[in-house]
Amino acid sequence: MAATSQPVSRGPVPGGLAPQSLPLPEIFARVSRHVPAIEWPALAPDIEAILRLKRERNAVILAHNYQAPEIFHTVADIVGDSLALAREAVSVDADVIVLAGVHFMAETAKLLNPAKTVLIPDMGAGCSLADSITAEDVRGLRARYPGVPIVTYVNTSAAVKAESDLCCTSGNAVEVVRSLNAPRVLMIPDEFLAQNVQAEVPEVEILTWAGHCEVHERFTPADIRDVRESYPGVTVIAHPECPPDVVAESDFSGSTAMMMNFVIEKRPAQVVLVTECSMADNIAAQNPDIEFIKPCNMCPHMKRMSLKNIRRALETMTHEVTVDPALAERARAAVERMLAVRAR
Repeated sequence: MAATSQPVSRGPVPGGLAPQSLPLPEIFARVSRHVPAIEWPALAPDIEAILRLKRERNAVILAHNYQAPEIFHTVADIVGDSLALAREAVSVDADVIVLAGVHFMAETAKLLNPAKTVLIPDMGAGCSLADSITAEDVRGLRARYPGVPIVTYVNTSAAVKAESDLCCTSGNAVEVVRSLNAPRVLMIPDEFLAQNVQAEVPEVEILTWAGHCEVHERFTPADIRDVRESYPGVTVIAHPECPPDVVAESDFSGSTAMMMNFVIEKRPAQVVLVTECSMADNIAAQNPDIEFIKPCNMCPHMKRMSLKNIRRALETMTHEVTVDPALAERARAAVERMLAVRAR
């Protein structure tokens, strides 16, 4: 679920400094649990410039849940998981969209907003899942399995989406598969997501592709057992890109938005989010009463985003994301079919 961040009231910050003595004190209050007061004066000028540039450019910033708190809680206008960002991108009232995330997310925003300028601050922000499959691979699968619908995870290039029947995210994969009313479905490229969906939709045979997320594939059941031994009673929440045996060891599994909602609604005293590290930081910033245990993994691609390169993107209007018109219409149709599933 997309949400905008709100200021959080704070008392004195570590080091004896009062928030009012720092630049942008109301914004600092949102991240004071995660950004040391001594570092804030170095960040504030970029934040101030970004807020000004957004007004001047009529721009909005879409930030994925894996962005660091100093982006997520200060300059982002819309935050969420891949599904939320895709949905919100459709109705963005702006001339410019800056995507604080990875490249396939910026491509998806461009597909849904062909007349808008879409920027990504760092063109090197890729994705191991997107890199694991090509359009040629999808054409080969369609030839090998004629008539079998192809559901493509949104974590893919526009070229791959264009060869697919419709897309899905970790937040709606089960609903998308069921919507097809097919006995057999190809679900690509995330093998573990497909296997976890298979457990929830046993009536459908799901064929997989051996693509993995480099963040989530590294978690093991032993990691979960070790945490439970060290923190008896802890609640463990895993992302469905994790291996099925990791999901089986967890108390709940869902997309980053589902994880966030679970924590906010259930309010466990101690929780482990088996996903990218910044998720816990972003939820903890507004829920100081919940203790987050963090045996997490860092996404090197998400961490290529920074306040400095977001500022530079708005100053120089780079790097603009474009999609080949020859495939944009087909790729857009696959994403739009995904978004239509919710309305059924």
